[in-house]
Amino acid sequence: MGDGPVLEGEWTRLVPTGEDDLDLLAGWFADPAFVEHWGGAPLPRREVAEKYLGRRRPRVESFLVRADGGPVGYAQYWWSGPDGGGIDLVLLPAARGRGLGPDAARALVAHLRGELGWRRVTVDPEPGNARAVRAWEKAGFRRVPGGDGNLLMEHRPEP
Repeated sequence: MGDGPVLEGEWTRLVPTGEDDLDLLAGWFADPAFVEHWGGAPLPRREVAEKYLGRRRPRVESFLVRADGGPVGYAQYWWSGPDGGGIDLVLLPAARGRGLGPDAARALVAHLRGELGWRRVTVDPEPGNARAVRAWEKAGFRRVPGGDGNLLMEHRPEP
C-alpha cells in the first residue's frame, strides 16, 4: 500500500497504490478488456510502473478500488489548476454494472471537495462508452456544453 489517504465509499474502499501493486496493475493494464476504454491498447510494465504506482505525486494520486474483500479497479485524481482537476476510474470487467464505479467516484469527489477544497471536478469518458457515461451521471456528473468531439463532464453537487 502506498502513502496517502484511504477513501471510503458505501461499498468501495480506495487504497493508495504502492510498489507492491506493480504485478497486479501490470496484469490489468496488459489486458485488452481492462483497457478497452482506457486508451484502448495494453500498456507495457515499465509504463504502468511510471504512471500508476503513486510516483507522480503530488500532481496525481493513484488508488486501487477495493470491494468484496479484494481489488476491483484503479482510480486516480490529478490537479489541473489551483481549484480542481479531474478523475479517472476503470473497473475489472467482472466488477462493472454493480454500482461500484459511481460509489468509488462519490468517495473521490467527497475527498476532493471536502478535504482538498476543489471547486471543479471533471471526467472525460469516451463519448461512445455509454455505460461509463451513465455511471458518471449516477455519481453526480453532468455534460459540459461545447468541446471538440470529446466529452467533458463536471461534478455538480445536489443543491
